[in-house]
Amino acid sequence: MADPERRYGVGYALAPKKQQSFIQVSLLNLAKERGVDLVKIDTEKPLVDQGPFDCVIHKLPGEQWRKELEEFAARYPDVPIIDRPGSIERLHNRISMLQVVSELEVKSENNETFGIPKQIVVTDFETLFDEVALEGLKFPMIAKPLVADGSAKSHKMSLVFNRDGLKKLKPPIVLQEFVNHGGVIFKVYVVGDYVKCVKRKSLPDVTEENLGRSIGSLSFSQISNMTTHEGSGDDYYAIMHLDEAEMPPLSFITAIARGLREAMQLHLFNFDVIRDVRVGSHYLVIDINYFPGYAKMPSYETVLTDFFCDIVLRKKRIEPANDDSLKQPSFEKEEKKAVTNALADENDGGAPVSHLGREDE
Repeated sequence: MADPERRYGVGYALAPKKQQSFIQVSLLNLAKERGVDLVKIDTEKPLVDQGPFDCVIHKLPGEQWRKELEEFAARYPDVPIIDRPGSIERLHNRISMLQVVSELEVKSENNETFGIPKQIVVTDFETLFDEVALEGLKFPMIAKPLVADGSAKSHKMSLVFNRDGLKKLKPPIVLQEFVNHGGVIFKVYVVGDYVKCVKRKSLPDVTEENLGRSIGSLSFSQISNMTTHEGSGDDYYAIMHLDEAEMPPLSFITAIARGLREAMQLHLFNFDVIRDVRVGSHYLVIDINYFPGYAKMPSYETVLTDFFCDIVLRKKRIEPANDDSLKQPSFEKEEKKAVTNALADENDGGAPVSHLGREDE
């Protein structure tokens, strides 16, 4: 618990939509009771002239905001910034997003395995009809824009059933093999050391019979807005019994979450997992989002308040120079360069990307 004799200020800089969903009265009140004041940062004024803050949380785009954080970090090196822009940026494109997943080593108690779906990067229209370039991918596929920056354009995705559906696509895109997963997606929320897994409806499975009868492609923006097709929809989910879907082992999911947190150096994110119906113990990480819609998570007010208290108290107890999780961002351009180089490498056909929609902004 925070020191009752002093109050702690957590500055937040969020886009209007994110602020509306995240900064609820219930969160403000609980944090206040625990000695933490959530203070809105005025983006019209220099960040260095505001505060004092014991911590800064943010989710804003643009190079100007990055410069603001750089100046703030230089003047107040002991104030944690959650999270580093360089760490966040790797999630803004679907080439680098899941690269870290392939590098994780997680031990399972019950022989569960995990990975990412097969995919290729398509940079021009001609490649869509190059059988050599598409070798190894089977229909149906998910087509996604390369950029995953949260914009409306980045949500324009398609479920492609056959070669006719490829004609409607506009590269540069990512084509990823669709994996039947029982119409259930597991969303794993990570807040510092806290991990929470919930299940939600996803795209329905596509049978061989339906694949042959399907139209070329079906567009969608987010999984939650998916329209009915080939028997999907309310009837499909009524038969599926979402409530009866088995959750993945918590210890297994927690191990993946902690591995991702350490590898990405991020405190606030979630990732989506599906279970391959062909191999019930094999899971696929298909998407990672920075600072997702936490208000959808059960008891989010308590979880986030605990996190704020932990951050400000660790700041008080530990010198940031000796704690990687609280070090200020270096703002080195090399982190950004790595993402740019990945986008420029047209030969990187095996680069991991995400699979379904990005529901959490």
